[in-house]
Amino acid sequence: MRRFGGYIAASVCKPLSPLVLEPFLKQTPGARRLATVTIPAPDLRPDHFLRHASGEARGFWARGDRWVAHRGVAVELSPEARSGTDRYELVAEAAHEVSSDPLLPAGAARAPRIRFYGGFSFRADHARDGVWQAFPAWLFHVPIFELEGDGSGDAWLRARAFVSEDESDDVLVRLRHRAEELRAELTTFMDKRVPAPRTVPGRRTTTGRASWEHAVEESLDAIRGGVVSKAVLARTLDVDLEDAIDAVDVVSHLWDSNRGSHVFMFEPAPGSALVGAAPETVATLRDGVFHATAVAGSIRRGATPREQAELATQLLASEKDRVEQRITLDDMIARLETVGHQVRADPQPHVLTLARILHLETEIRASVPAGVGVLDLLRLLHPTPAVCGLPRDAAMALLAKEETFDRGWYSGPVGWFDAEGNGIFAPALRTGVSAGSGWRLFAGAGIVEGSVPALEWDETAIKFEPMLHALEASGAELLNGKGAEPAEVFGTGHE
Repeated sequence: MRRFGGYIAASVCKPLSPLVLEPFLKQTPGARRLATVTIPAPDLRPDHFLRHASGEARGFWARGDRWVAHRGVAVELSPEARSGTDRYELVAEAAHEVSSDPLLPAGAARAPRIRFYGGFSFRADHARDGVWQAFPAWLFHVPIFELEGDGSGDAWLRARAFVSEDESDDVLVRLRHRAEELRAELTTFMDKRVPAPRTVPGRRTTTGRASWEHAVEESLDAIRGGVVSKAVLARTLDVDLEDAIDAVDVVSHLWDSNRGSHVFMFEPAPGSALVGAAPETVATLRDGVFHATAVAGSIRRGATPREQAELATQLLASEKDRVEQRITLDDMIARLETVGHQVRADPQPHVLTLARILHLETEIRASVPAGVGVLDLLRLLHPTPAVCGLPRDAAMALLAKEETFDRGWYSGPVGWFDAEGNGIFAPALRTGVSAGSGWRLFAGAGIVEGSVPALEWDETAIKFEPMLHALEASGAELLNGKGAEPAEVFGTGHE
């Protein structure tokens, strides 16, 4: 078992966590234990909880009416500067060290669930730079405070601290008091009227269309030459604002408009946030039962129910889109069969209906043996053909040649896992990353035989819409900058 070395740090959130001591980079894991207290908090809302935490590390994860928000850092897992290591193994071993000996209240039958929130970059060799300065190749937080709820109105507030042996006697009492104090603070904070979003002028500048369509043609040449059968080519759209917009506002609007997606925000440092709404999961594991979705093939949603039904029928009948989706499905199943059993999938894809786009989707389920955790499955599955292409290595090489920007965490797996190996990870899609007052948005399209560059451009334009609308709902007033397509292009693409 690896020791902590230099890749785990207990961080201090001084305004809200007097219980956490100084960083312990040079201490052994046995010197500290995680303590957790949970109290009911049905009156608290995630947006107020996160706005109150301005200036701290923050996160939000939701699907439908189920959500969890977190703030502060009790423990951080991040990489050492080394190459040639298995990052999934490093994360799993480090998490085991942190959570193997939790501090329990007297008479407790079982330890509270400890979740690690964060994610991985698309490429294992990613380095912090530019808009990705706050995002190393992998990063996970055990938060100081965690608020979880659902559509029923129930919510639970958890408080955590990573404490040394000699201060463990009354730490649970102090943690409960701190949780109750925060709940009271937030109740007062929620009574304050939230001001309407102010208008923030800005401009948007996208990838040059001619150069991107040329890259699509190059990918098609690679497909015809037998180098790859599919490549997922992405492009960017930069939003430059005169002032910063709070990522909490952006993710709140994104969640309101995309309840069928996996909506996320991860802000490891103030002003550097990854926000998105993924249509699929890479891996979900709960007590040995695996679930994921193979999603590929796209068409716009349509303005009326009748048009939507016609477009859904068109998508289901599209041989090109069914081939694209089948490539993803077959590869995921083949990889799962190397570790799992009873791997099963829907016999035919169905149409996944999202706020602005339709996809082909197939549900995948499997049973995995004891000892196989969600991080093991990520190692196996990422990157899927839905975000990279096939064969994997050849597609990765093609993307490195044709994409002129750093993907960073775009299309990498983001989500959470616990000490028992359970977890949920989605690819970071329909995504934007903030840096200061600006945002960089990402969108990709699967290129297969039969793809038309102009239509693939239109598809990526649709995929920018969720983040663009969330930014505009948060106050951004955007004009077109150099290289930006006219506003009316958004929403007209189809494939």
